[in-house]
Amino acid sequence: MKVYKLLNNIMLMLFFMFSVEAFATSSSKLRHMKVDLSDQQSLQRGAKIFINYCLSCHSAEYMRYNRMGQDLSISGDVLKENLMFGAEKVGDVMSISMRQEDSINYFGVIPPDLSVIARSHGADWLYTYFQTFYKDDSRPFGVNNLVYKDTAMPHVLWELQGEQHLVSKESVAAVYYDPSYSDFLELVSPGRLTEKEYDRTVRDLVNYLVYMGEPIKLKRTKIGVWVMLYLFILLLIAYMLKKDYWKDIH
Repeated sequence: MKVYKLLNNIMLMLFFMFSVEAFATSSSKLRHMKVDLSDQQSLQRGAKIFINYCLSCHSAEYMRYNRMGQDLSISGDVLKENLMFGAEKVGDVMSISMRQEDSINYFGVIPPDLSVIARSHGADWLYTYFQTFYKDDSRPFGVNNLVYKDTAMPHVLWELQGEQHLVSKESVAAVYYDPSYSDFLELVSPGRLTEKEYDRTVRDLVNYLVYMGEPIKLKRTKIGVWVMLYLFILLLIAYMLKKDYWKDIH
């Protein structure tokens, strides 16, 4: 029985090690971004960017405006005046008016709902994706992407970032698309934002997408602190009871 348990533990350890290694290998080519859901100003800016640049084609039908306003401390008046362009009530979900037939005609595919896109791809993938668009005249919208080759999506943030070109197509083709090599891209036509400002814009947008994928995480984190405090106090009480019950035995 002991040998069986030992072998079982070894198998679990090996499985965990190889799983971690595989995960690290798959994500090693992505640029890392630190998500901070406690930064409400970043989430508010990200919500504004999402609604202005993404919501015209991509829906987010698992998110309601009033839920976003409650979590991000945005009043109903501000929501209606600045963030609700296609909805009538603050309780409406973030839907779009574009029909699926029109989406196929415009893009060749139906743009996915972005409610849980951050949970599907991860923050690093999204962060790298928005950073690595480059000019490609062979594509319908004139752009391609290092993370998502032959993407059907236009670079909606091009006015902010500017236009990037590949420095060397041969070197990129030799190692396949590896976004960690920033030398592959060169900014040839600056946008309205500096490189640092655009980086913050992308971080804010991804930060918001991560929040939208799991809105309850903000509240759960706060509750978790009180739960851990409660368990710590309970541990002290249990330890003192144990000492009192066993004092005569020892």
